[in-house]
Amino acid sequence: MAKLIDGKAIAAEIREEVKAEAMALREKGIVPKLAVILVGDDPASVVYANSKKKAAEKVGIDFELFNMAGTTPEAEVIALIEKLNNDKSVHGIMVELPLPDHISKEKVMEAVNPLKDVDGVHPVNRGYILSGQEGLFPATPQSCVEIMLRSGVELKGKHAVIVGRGETVGKPLVFLLLKHNPTITICHSRTPDLGYHTRQADIVIAAVGKANMIKADMIKPGAVVVDAGINEVEGGITGDVDFEAVKEVAGAITPVPGGVGSLTTAILFKNVLLGVKLQQQQ
Repeated sequence: MAKLIDGKAIAAEIREEVKAEAMALREKGIVPKLAVILVGDDPASVVYANSKKKAAEKVGIDFELFNMAGTTPEAEVIALIEKLNNDKSVHGIMVELPLPDHISKEKVMEAVNPLKDVDGVHPVNRGYILSGQEGLFPATPQSCVEIMLRSGVELKGKHAVIVGRGETVGKPLVFLLLKHNPTITICHSRTPDLGYHTRQADIVIAAVGKANMIKADMIKPGAVVVDAGINEVEGGITGDVDFEAVKEVAGAITPVPGGVGSLTTAILFKNVLLGVKLQQQQ
């Protein structure tokens, strides 16, 4: 039976660190602030935005939500981003996705100042991930690394298999993991005989976006399994890993919910505080 990695406990630990750092900044007269732009009324995005607001207040970060109509022209959204880029009281800018069809996600993301890009989606920050420089990186891949480090999972010299090559998790995760010196294999939904690769892994990280895709017979006994998938199914949310079966084989496993996803908002706030630091260096 696998050890259950408790993402909620680790997230609480990170939030306490964020709160202490935010309070220290406030004592110096710097009030860390996150601005979130929501275009339209996508139900999931509305829920996420409101939950971030409540969480921000608890850790001492100011929060402002800009809710724009779904019919807002692209130029208006970009004009708002430019205004926030130039506002020294704003340290982090996040645009909730998905955007309406008439708005270019790429243009909007590129409009955000890289030093305020707390989602880590700007091409400059993507370049910093590759080069190993300090920058603002996406929260979910950071959460995958953080949940392992804080659970005492040894990465150096281990064989990690990432299942998923997406822009938001799989690709950035490769370079964030490489800093800790594992050997990495990348697989995806079209990899022939996926189980052949995952059975060789000391660590399997699932980020493919297919419910229960990773089965028990695909895991080496004692391996660490990190599930970064979030899939809506009848009866709630499930990950990419067949949790009930895999936990009987793995040495340690993250649940969904209560695993990687628990850390993402706390990591986002860490990015806001890093944004403060990076902006002060300019």
